[in-house]
Amino acid sequence: MKTFKLEGKSREIIARSADQKRALKAMRKNDEIPAVLYGGEKVVHFAVTNDAVRKLVYTPEIFVVELTIDGETTMAIMKEIQFHPVSDKILHMDFLAVSKEKPVEMEVPVALEGHAEGVKAGGKLTLQMRKLRVKAIYDQIPEKLVINVDNLGLGKTMQVGALHFEGLEVMNAKNAVVCAVQLTRAARGAQAKA
Repeated sequence: MKTFKLEGKSREIIARSADQKRALKAMRKNDEIPAVLYGGEKVVHFAVTNDAVRKLVYTPEIFVVELTIDGETTMAIMKEIQFHPVSDKILHMDFLAVSKEKPVEMEVPVALEGHAEGVKAGGKLTLQMRKLRVKAIYDQIPEKLVINVDNLGLGKTMQVGALHFEGLEVMNAKNAVVCAVQLTRAARGAQAKA
């Protein structure tokens, strides 16, 4: 998994909710995003800039984040992002501190490789799940899960239960379909003639 370097500055939490809302609104107006780091010894509230997180958020890739807050560095993963419902601006981000002792859950992109037998017979290969949720130590999680589809026949599916990745536990339902070779109209016609 690639590493993304991100710098933030700590922020104060104000006791009164009205003052807190005003402070967060001013922060967002100043092109900063409020964020929280969980999973360490203590919960850390900090702020990052929109420009700093753009390449982390708007990408299909996954990263482990080398998060530096006021000179203190922590390895973390991005856990959740809240977007404005109309403008799509980032309102809030949550990060989770990671360690080599405790496994974490992450969604990892799926990549298909090979040329399916069903496609050679006139079918169409479709990817049903673009990401799979896996559980492992953060440095064992790959950038993408590569699935070979060479043996996938016409009208057949590949389910989560049939997949095995070393060092990873797949958390999705075992009967969920990852990819399938669907019959096309031309393939049905050829089958009817035969």
